[in-house]
Amino acid sequence: MTAQPDTSPEDDDLAGYDVNGRMCIVTRESGSPDELIRFVAAPDGSIIPDLKRQLPGRGCWVKVDRSLVDKAVAKKTFARALKADVKAADDLGETVDRLLAQQLMQMMNMARKAGQFITGASKVDAAIRAGAAIAVFHSTGAADDGVRKIDQARKAWHLGMETEEEIPSFRLFSESEMEGVMGQNAFIHAAVLAGQAGEGVVKRAKMLEQYRNGGQSRAPGSAGRQKQ
Repeated sequence: MTAQPDTSPEDDDLAGYDVNGRMCIVTRESGSPDELIRFVAAPDGSIIPDLKRQLPGRGCWVKVDRSLVDKAVAKKTFARALKADVKAADDLGETVDRLLAQQLMQMMNMARKAGQFITGASKVDAAIRAGAAIAVFHSTGAADDGVRKIDQARKAWHLGMETEEEIPSFRLFSESEMEGVMGQNAFIHAAVLAGQAGEGVVKRAKMLEQYRNGGQSRAPGSAGRQKQ
């Protein structure tokens, strides 16, 4: 039997063994770490998101849904869950969105360095038709014609290879939003290739999309503009 790391009475299920121990404090539904966001109390009593699930101390969990984080703030659910005099900032939901977005863009940069993230409409189209792309991204300002051509390539691959689903497509950031984190690596069209870093990009993109869309990920599907 696998040994479990020691945890103090003040710790929650940070080690990640008991799924039933992770319950959304708003919906009271259990879930895996990828379905929930962990929050902890800082020394000053403020609530901070622990996206990497590495911060010490007792934590609580909220499903990956912006509306539920906002509800937990409004109803002071964090204080009841942690049984402590803590205060969640009114803009906590926006803070989580920003951190999820930064985490995704940083992973995109890592995937680029690993050769698993390519940009440019022609390269993206070629990667899709060669079966190398596992997801595509467009900036929110991308021209509809360019998006449509890449969507056609996605559909052609899906129908030609008789895959269960089309390659996922995301439209999460404007070029200006990307420039703040990615610098000159900001893109209009991009494709993710298979590999550990590339798969990390897709995982984080689905999480951000889910957070912004009421707990639902629209991928795979068309790259409609996301709610901001």
